[in-house]
Amino acid sequence: MNSSTSTESIAHTSGCAAQAELVERIARFTPGDGVHLTPVRQLMLIRISSPTECTPTVYEPRLALVAQGSKVATLAGETYRYDPLNYLVVSVTLPMIGQVIEATPEKPYLSLRLDIDPDEIAELLIDAGQPHADNGVDLGLYAARVNAPLMDAVLRLMRLLDTPQDLPVLAPMALREIFYRVLGGDLGHRLRALAVNDSRSSRIAKAVAILRQSYLQPLSIDDLAQSVHMSTSSLHHQFKAVTAMSPLQFQKQLRLHEARRLMMANGLEAIAAAHRVGYESPSQFSREYKRLFGAPPRSEIGLAKATFEN
Repeated sequence: MNSSTSTESIAHTSGCAAQAELVERIARFTPGDGVHLTPVRQLMLIRISSPTECTPTVYEPRLALVAQGSKVATLAGETYRYDPLNYLVVSVTLPMIGQVIEATPEKPYLSLRLDIDPDEIAELLIDAGQPHADNGVDLGLYAARVNAPLMDAVLRLMRLLDTPQDLPVLAPMALREIFYRVLGGDLGHRLRALAVNDSRSSRIAKAVAILRQSYLQPLSIDDLAQSVHMSTSSLHHQFKAVTAMSPLQFQKQLRLHEARRLMMANGLEAIAAAHRVGYESPSQFSREYKRLFGAPPRSEIGLAKATFEN
């Protein structure tokens, strides 16, 4: 065996051991299916024991890293797979479809999620001295390969869950290293661009945040463009480059996602949910709901009732 082959073998063995440790640690802190909070505010752990249906949801900015199994996220017809080899970064709020595609009771889907705070990323960029040229905008979603330095940093954070007394001091350091590794990894420039103050990408991120906070209000594209210091045409073009949809489509999807949540979680009837999110026409609401989710609102209400009764 030559030295190159030996080095590759050692690296492979080390990578397998790291993944096995991550599986064990997430499994230990997720006794049942669902999303589990941890003492680290930004960190959540997920266990799912069987493949899921396509689930519409609004993804807030996050890093998702899978230890076992795999999942796909779909945005505007494009599908992004994340598994033990590939992590997912969502750098702006995006309405998407998620689906766990590999999971069994014996080998459940296990993953961790870290919320992304743009202000913390911007501070990290300053401390790291990583300049960014404002050369354009990219989609606010990407999958990239997991490398050894990133996995090491993630494991250091997970090990801290066994020593809660160390979390206040060491967890912020581990989190900074994780995001430092992401910023330096494949496609990390996309996350950097959205955190650099007054870049075109960061202006779109601000527009997204405004829409997220006020999506129930009537939308004025001119006012939105003015609030982020862009022309209307530039906002429309670059907003679509980051989110894969226009500002109006983005607002509409946020409204429909909220209506679905109100029906599924709160038991509202379709007409009440439609009015709650700003629709005046029930028929228009039903058409647009079915176009986005693939089923009319009444089907969702029936599903919610069946789930509750069972």
